[in-house]
Amino acid sequence: MKDPRDIIKRPVITERSTDLMTEKKYTFEVDVKANKTEVKDAIEAIFDVKVEKVNIMNYKGKFKRVGRYGGYTNRRRKAIIKLTEDSNTIELFEV
Repeated sequence: MKDPRDIIKRPVITERSTDLMTEKKYTFEVDVKANKTEVKDAIEAIFDVKVEKVNIMNYKGKFKRVGRYGGYTNRRRKAIIKLTEDSNTIELFEV
């Protein structure tokens, strides 16, 4: 099994993701090869909470140019985690 910190890369902090925190939904950028079960197990191991549901979205790399050279940015994968009602919250940053 992979290390949970290799699966979960970083939290995604946007205006929409902070609004979802009131519904006990948290957004993380995850490894491109991770599936829903691995993401669920990693969140439960790192933050000591119970996960009810995992939704995953894939993002293709964007085409970027630097002078006459062009290439694509890295592809990404984002997961929205919904915690159970009896579970604690995840403290992503100090208030």
